[in-house]
Amino acid sequence: MADAKLQAVLSALSPMARQLNALPSNQPGRDANFVRLNTNENPFPLPMMVLQSALAALERHYLYPEDDNLSLRDAAASAYGLSQDQVVAGNGSSELLGLIYRAFLDPGDSVAMISPGFSFNRKLAKLQGARFLEIEWGESYSLPIEQLLLGPAKDAKFILLANPNNPTGTFVPVAEIDRLVAQSDQLIVVDEAYVDFAPDDALRLVDRHPNLLVLRTLSKGFAAAGIRVGFGFGHPELIGRLRNLQNVFNMNVIGHAVGISILSHRADYDENHRYIKHERHRTTTALSQLGFSVIPSHTNFLLARVPPGRDGKWWQASLDRQNILVAVFPDAGLENFIRVSIGTRTQMDAFLSAARDIISGSMKTQS
Repeated sequence: MADAKLQAVLSALSPMARQLNALPSNQPGRDANFVRLNTNENPFPLPMMVLQSALAALERHYLYPEDDNLSLRDAAASAYGLSQDQVVAGNGSSELLGLIYRAFLDPGDSVAMISPGFSFNRKLAKLQGARFLEIEWGESYSLPIEQLLLGPAKDAKFILLANPNNPTGTFVPVAEIDRLVAQSDQLIVVDEAYVDFAPDDALRLVDRHPNLLVLRTLSKGFAAAGIRVGFGFGHPELIGRLRNLQNVFNMNVIGHAVGISILSHRADYDENHRYIKHERHRTTTALSQLGFSVIPSHTNFLLARVPPGRDGKWWQASLDRQNILVAVFPDAGLENFIRVSIGTRTQMDAFLSAARDIISGSMKTQS
C-alpha cells in the first residue's frame, strides 16, 4: 500500500520534475585534510570590519530581514554608480539566474549559452521545459556575434555569456559585448562572477542598453561564498519584475550586513586580488614546466590541458588519492583538461607537489 501511495504521489510531479532523479541522502563528505581546489572559492578570511558586521547582525537573529533587500540594493547602487531601482539582490547570483529562467521561459522556448559555460544553466533550462542551445565560442574564445545574431540563437528568449568565462577563464573585450547587445533585440545576460580578477567590466553598458542584464556575486572576489550575496543590474522595468518574482525574505540578516560592509570596504580586498593573480601566474608557470598547457586566465582558477597519455578524469582521481580536489567537465573538447582553483600558497604548493609525484610515478610505471 505504501509503495502504491508513493507512486501515486510521484506521478503527480510536473513533467520537468519527473525528469530529475532523487538525490541520494548519504553522499560522502570530505574531511578537512582535503585541499579544495575544485569550486573556485576565495580561501582568505573576511576583513575584520566585515566579520564584525556579521557578528553584529547575528544579534538580530530573531528579526526578519529587511523586505526587498532595500539597504543592500542601495549600497550596491552607490558602490557601482547606478540607481537603486536598477539593482536586484539575491541569495547568490545563482538565485538570480533561476529568476531569469522563470521570468522568460515557457515549455518549448529556447535559451542560448556560449559554450563551454556554467553547467548549472542546463538544469535551469530543463526545469522550465526549455530547449538549451549551446553556441561554441569563436576562435581563441572570441565572441561569435554573427552566429548569435543569425544562427540558431536568433530565436532564443535570451542569450547567456560569462565574462570572464567559467570553465575556461578567458575574457572578451567589453566593446565586443557592447556590439552584440546593440545589434540584438534579445535579452543578453552577462555573468560577471569572476570580474574582480579581470581587466574590465560591462556595468557601464547598463545605462545604454535596456536589453542587458549584468550579474555579480561576492562569492569569488570577496571571499563570501558561504554567505550567498549576488546582484543583478539592468533596466528598472526588468529589475522590478524580477524582484516581484523573488521569495519573501530571500536573504538573511547576515547576508545583508556582510554585503553592505563588503561594498563599503572593497579596497580592503586589493591585496587579496593581487595575491591571487600572483599565485595564478606562479602556478601557470609551474604547470607549464610539468607539461601542462594552461589557458591564459582572468579568474581565480586555471583550465589546464593535462600531459599526453592520460585524460582529465585520470588526473582528478590521482590527485584525489593525494587529498587534492580539482574539477573536470563532460563537455566535448574538455576531456583532457582539469580546472584548478587558485588558493593560498600552501595549497598551491601541495597541488604542485602532488602533480610532480603523479608525473614521476607515471614515468616509472611506463619504464
